[in-house]
Amino acid sequence: MHSPDAVLFDFDGTIADSRRPYTSSLNYAFGELGLPTHPPDQLYQYMGPPMHATLADHLGVPAELIDPVVALYRERYAEIGPDETVAYAGIPELLARLHGEVPLAVATSKVITLAEPLLEHMGLRELFDVVAAPGVDTISETKSETIGAALRGLGQPPAGVVMVGDRLYDVLGAAEHQIPTIGVLWGEGSEAELRDAGARWIVSRPDEIPGLLGL
Repeated sequence: MHSPDAVLFDFDGTIADSRRPYTSSLNYAFGELGLPTHPPDQLYQYMGPPMHATLADHLGVPAELIDPVVALYRERYAEIGPDETVAYAGIPELLARLHGEVPLAVATSKVITLAEPLLEHMGLRELFDVVAAPGVDTISETKSETIGAALRGLGQPPAGVVMVGDRLYDVLGAAEHQIPTIGVLWGEGSEAELRDAGARWIVSRPDEIPGLLGL
């Protein structure tokens, strides 16, 4: 393809392996409120969509406990997240290579008060022109809405933009803006999930991405 006008990156499962803080923070919140906890590997599949929807639709949390769970989860995540979140191998090098060549943005369903500090801690924040994420008071923001916020932050129309993500939510959210997606296989989404959602390309290593972008 021709060099894009901008590249958007998902965070969890694309930039960073955040399975450990995600599952431990969620189980911490459940335990504090007397709710059943879950084996970590059973929770990985729920990384990606907005937290409120995940709790209600997939984990059976009563409506009156959703906000308390979210609050405890975020509190715990803010404490342990920086030490337990790591960038995937090859991602810092990829971002450093793209930085200055094309505008970069993060479009994540992780709340902004967690996403920004984690990027700072990993030394990656300065490589992005925009970080788009739900605010702390946002109940439900779709991936499409987050991607729209990233585009506005960049001052960039969708034409010529590429999304990079590991789950169907990234692919489908980008498709609502007619943005093609590079699906990555080092996160939680399978190749079948990404292809079924309509990912235009599939990669297994970060160093495959510059060639696809013509950079």
